[in-house]
Amino acid sequence: MSTHRSLLTLLFWMMICNDLAAEEGETRPVTTEVELGAVNTSGNTDAQSINFRGEVDWSRKQWEYGFLVDGLRSSQNGVLAAQRFYYVGNANYQLDATSFIQSRLAHEDDRFSGYDSQSDFTLSYGRSLLGRHPKMNLTYEAGIGYRISRIKERFSRVSFNDFDEAMFRLAGEYEWDLSNSAQFEQTLSVETGIETSIFRSESSIEAQILDNLALRLSIFAKHQTVVPAGRKNTDTETAVTFVMNF
Repeated sequence: MSTHRSLLTLLFWMMICNDLAAEEGETRPVTTEVELGAVNTSGNTDAQSINFRGEVDWSRKQWEYGFLVDGLRSSQNGVLAAQRFYYVGNANYQLDATSFIQSRLAHEDDRFSGYDSQSDFTLSYGRSLLGRHPKMNLTYEAGIGYRISRIKERFSRVSFNDFDEAMFRLAGEYEWDLSNSAQFEQTLSVETGIETSIFRSESSIEAQILDNLALRLSIFAKHQTVVPAGRKNTDTETAVTFVMNF
């Protein structure tokens, strides 16, 4: 079994054991968010593109759990042009009303990045700020972890090979309720290791259409300092999607 699968199994059992150990009561409902966008063109150019995102969060007493999957697939004239899947699972333990300890596991499979996959596990301290501002919230996380990077076979022959490394992660999330039906969100993260560093940024504006349906405009950027030969360091995505809440 690969190392990242072992880490996934470890996090899963940790979440289950903590849930079983918690006493009955004080359980908040599960919240689910599904986001979907698609573009299809025909004529001189035959192209299809779909991006999707699903997020599940639930909590019990002092524990909060979450799972995220984010994907993109694009083809042009029947040839695959882009395919990316990003999975994140986390378990947060609330120390008090504003601070928490987070264990986080992430795995990314980007077919056109030159990396076969990249997985990381981090343990962080987090804190919520701006508690006196009812329409704003700012959360940051800082911690250490370990990253596993696997290179596609054709790149490992000509550039560099698989590597593992310790890493430091710093992340922040800012939310601002612009009105009763519109929200701005900004997330930033840096994951720096001895071999490579990864920077992620996502800006979005979400407008409510119905009680459980919203329209979302987002701009995402990812920059990696070290990539295989022939690959670009920075990827960007701009998307307009529908968001459904359950």
